[in-house]
Amino acid sequence: MAEVTYLEAIREALFEEMERDANVFCLGEDIGAYGGAFKVTEGLLAKYGEQRVIDTPISETAIVGAAAGAAHMGMRPVVEMQFIDFIANAYDMLTNYVATARYRAFLPCPMVVRGPSGGYVRGGPFHSQNPEAGFVHTPGLKVVYPSTAEDAKGLLKAAIRDEDCVLFFEHKYLYRRIKGTMPAGDHVVPIGKARVAREGSDLSIITYAATVWKALEAAEQLEKEDGLSVEVLDLRTLAPLDDDAIVATVKKTNRVLIVHEDTRTGGIAGEITARINEMAFEWLDAPVLRVTAHDIPLPYAPALEDFVLPQTADVVLAARRLADY
Repeated sequence: MAEVTYLEAIREALFEEMERDANVFCLGEDIGAYGGAFKVTEGLLAKYGEQRVIDTPISETAIVGAAAGAAHMGMRPVVEMQFIDFIANAYDMLTNYVATARYRAFLPCPMVVRGPSGGYVRGGPFHSQNPEAGFVHTPGLKVVYPSTAEDAKGLLKAAIRDEDCVLFFEHKYLYRRIKGTMPAGDHVVPIGKARVAREGSDLSIITYAATVWKALEAAEQLEKEDGLSVEVLDLRTLAPLDDDAIVATVKKTNRVLIVHEDTRTGGIAGEITARINEMAFEWLDAPVLRVTAHDIPLPYAPALEDFVLPQTADVVLAARRLADY
């Protein structure tokens, strides 16, 4: 089978789910005739028409609110944020209304909010954020952040079919750089299950999204230069976290490094560290270490962005420190 990019895999999922279920429709800014800022929705309008591919005004609050109302009435809306940074404009609607609707009023809310996120693309502070931690602690929301083309497609299909609201983060750096071969048939990846991206025995790197690839590069370098066997666990889903997979890798290697592109303070690495301390502390032979972005807005300048964001060299350095304990 032909390889497809991360972006094309997301588009395939949208086409297949809209074909499978007439209740699935898309809405967002410039997703119709223009095909979206990154062309993810290109071709959808021509096939499914204006009733199912809706160009909206520039109001994230209104878009999410309209999607929630449609979801209550049995539809399955897929919202595109032109850049995921601007999901902040819909934070109130998502956390105070959508996340609580089922508990508060028995109102189903099967909807997806998806959009491009992350840095490494010289996009500056308004187009490079990773706001996932702001939603992970909100009961009623699920948060997904795939790193591979296969998972991007499979998890989006699962998100569209889910009975709750799923926030689906797509790393824009991966859109056209990562390719995969799609399994035949209806390829669906379950939400809430991590993936072992690389087997290892000396230490574990727990990560997700674009930094999975930094971790894999670091693991190869560490094996070649230091003889270290590094396991890489790709979380894939951030809410709910796969505690079983996290504990299993801790028990296997006894040393853990957590890597993510989000900022250090309040990032999900802190939550994972706390869970490891609660569930598997006796299996640790060293402190849990973190490699994250610095706590500043992301600069435009390439050299400064490279300094702020986690790089392969940063992961290698931290892993060597961990191995020396």
